[in-house]
Amino acid sequence: MKVRKGGVYVFKANGFDRFDRRSNTPDDGTVVRVCTPHGCPSPNTMGHCFVETLDGKFIGLVSTGSLTKR
Repeated sequence: MKVRKGGVYVFKANGFDRFDRRSNTPDDGTVVRVCTPHGCPSPNTMGHCFVETLDGKFIGLVSTGSLTKR
């Protein structure tokens, strides 16, 4: 799925987000916003994007396949 910077999505681990879960990987059902930290590639590059919580706390890199429309 193509995502947009600033878009709000629901995270549900899919693919490598499920297989290679990290300590900063959000829980399923977490509402996240797509962001682009300075110097990082834009969303959808190689099927990934950076996300943050709605209050602005940076989470990290996730697969765009793990995001669904809210």
